[in-house]
Amino acid sequence: MDENNSIPNKLIETMRCGKEEEISTLRPQALNDFIGQSGLKDKLTIFMTASIQRGEPLDHTLFYGPPGLGKTTLAGIIAKEMKGTLRVTTGPALERAGDLAAILSNIQPNDVLFIDEIHRMSANIEEILYPAMEDFSLSIVVGKGPLARSIRLALPKFTLIGATTRLGLLTSPLRARFGIVEQLHLYSPEELTAIVKRGSGVLGVSIADEAAEEIGLRSRGTPRVALRLLRRVRDVAEVKKVTLIERDLSRYALDMLGVDPEGLDEGDRKFLRALIELFDGGPVGLSTLAAALNEDAQTIEDIYEPYLIQKGLLERTPRGRRATRNTWDYLGIPVSPHFIQIQQSQLSLFTTEDELP
Repeated sequence: MDENNSIPNKLIETMRCGKEEEISTLRPQALNDFIGQSGLKDKLTIFMTASIQRGEPLDHTLFYGPPGLGKTTLAGIIAKEMKGTLRVTTGPALERAGDLAAILSNIQPNDVLFIDEIHRMSANIEEILYPAMEDFSLSIVVGKGPLARSIRLALPKFTLIGATTRLGLLTSPLRARFGIVEQLHLYSPEELTAIVKRGSGVLGVSIADEAAEEIGLRSRGTPRVALRLLRRVRDVAEVKKVTLIERDLSRYALDMLGVDPEGLDEGDRKFLRALIELFDGGPVGLSTLAAALNEDAQTIEDIYEPYLIQKGLLERTPRGRRATRNTWDYLGIPVSPHFIQIQQSQLSLFTTEDELP
């Protein structure tokens, strides 16, 4: 009997990435091919080597950080290194207790169960997950009413890998059950350039070092963005019948996409212009800013703000979002007298506080 027969149809599609055949893919298949996150790779190498020597699966692992940094890719690499099958699902897909029970009952020794967006799992799903993580057992209630009874099934030892972009939304009991908790950081332009060059080889595209560097610089520190931009530059090269992508072509394609040398796109610039032109640089509340942009507040928090803050173009203050002096310089707009007045008043306040006994 096929092990997937008892799994709900909506989950089957997420469970088929553990095939053994080697497929040419943009995702690296081995830890040595994974570019960036050097500190994390060193730790994972030690943890996996020790687990293999003991004949045990890797401890349950939680990866957190912005989207597109390689959490799913690392899960696949771990599954290969531990000689298991990668089984992928998401927190929102696990709606009922039976969904998770169906997956766990078909798991094999050393398999890796990867749950993306794990912070979006419901509380009843977490309750089933706790004994599976700690004791490798699954409790199932059979029957209803007075005839109902609980059956405890032993599970093979496996590794649960969770991925989240919002660590704070995980409940403390769930977070405490992960033996390895690691953060993924944004990539340097040099690392992104190397990722673009590797991706061009997989795609069969010839690209000059300067062109790869140009794409890497505009990729917001994120490999997923770098590879997406590479595909679009490849499209332009194919249409223009160019066999070697050089810097001029990459700049032309990226400018056409609206991605500037700082990695900001039209959505980011619209956000910054609204902050300065409509609200004189702020501070302004998130809900007000969202209404002005006709965007959801959660979208602004998760998509726009993190990178703008890292670039020094936005500040979060107790009174709301506020532009920085870099924001005015970036947009080429003279600094507002109101903005200068606010800065001077804050500087005066700090000076007064420093002089207090």
